[in-house]
Amino acid sequence: MLSYALRRLFGAIPTIFIIITAAFFMMRIAPGGPFDQERTLEATVMENLNATFGLDLPLWQQYGMYLGNLFRGDMGPSFIYRDMRVQEILGEGLPVSVQLGLTALILALVVGAALGTLAALRQNSSTDYTVIAVATFGITVPNFVVAPVLSLVFAVMLNWLPAQGWGEARQMVLPVIALALPQVAIIARLVRGAMIEALRSDHVRTARAYGLPARMVVLKHALRAAILPAVSYLGPAAAALLTGSIVVEQVFNLPGIGRYFVQGALNRDYTLVMGTVVIVAVFVVVFNLIVDLLYALLDPRVRYD
Repeated sequence: MLSYALRRLFGAIPTIFIIITAAFFMMRIAPGGPFDQERTLEATVMENLNATFGLDLPLWQQYGMYLGNLFRGDMGPSFIYRDMRVQEILGEGLPVSVQLGLTALILALVVGAALGTLAALRQNSSTDYTVIAVATFGITVPNFVVAPVLSLVFAVMLNWLPAQGWGEARQMVLPVIALALPQVAIIARLVRGAMIEALRSDHVRTARAYGLPARMVVLKHALRAAILPAVSYLGPAAAALLTGSIVVEQVFNLPGIGRYFVQGALNRDYTLVMGTVVIVAVFVVVFNLIVDLLYALLDPRVRYD
């Protein structure tokens, strides 16, 4: 399994390279520049700024310099936050985004698996129909709708929870729920379908025939097979949470990398946007590898030779 993990990591290098290349040239091709908003600057000052940050060089040369600096662990200086390197900025926001994303992912997996199991055990009942209806609602309503509604209802109207900020447990509730709700719905539907199939499988029927308690049959035998589709979905779910956190962090004013990414994109801060893209790409690749290894641990039929 270790050799498989190493092969996957080395195999992900071309993928990350393609993502970096595409993002670099898309940012440069987009209209506008990092200093275009400063219209009062003289032409000589603008030329000096471009020369200082290497923006006066040919595009291919800028690309080569960026790759060389990135290989040495230097993501370059920020054009918006003066006298700060990109790695310093992302180092401040990354812990917030990671904590937000992991909490939402754990909540989605636990709640989604519980709802899916409950719906499967009570198939074609009012409970089953309710879970399906709630799951459908959670899938169809996007984050940029859920987050403002939660903030309006629970922070403004009811004044139960704070609408912004980070650091306290109460400040995490609304952002985590807004980010996790669509994933809860998807995982609930996946687990429900897999659990119905697992409950009808031969080994579960055999366990019931031996007189094992229903709780043990469900948790030990059926759930282990039913959770596999949800585990397979954790890779795409992590990518969805990372991209969805950009909207959630903006709505709740969280100091994560999503807010820096939006500000960098609006102000054409090339290095800041590129640094965020690199971090997100690496996280998605690594998390997909973790999901593959976890799948092999849960399903003994899967072996990576």
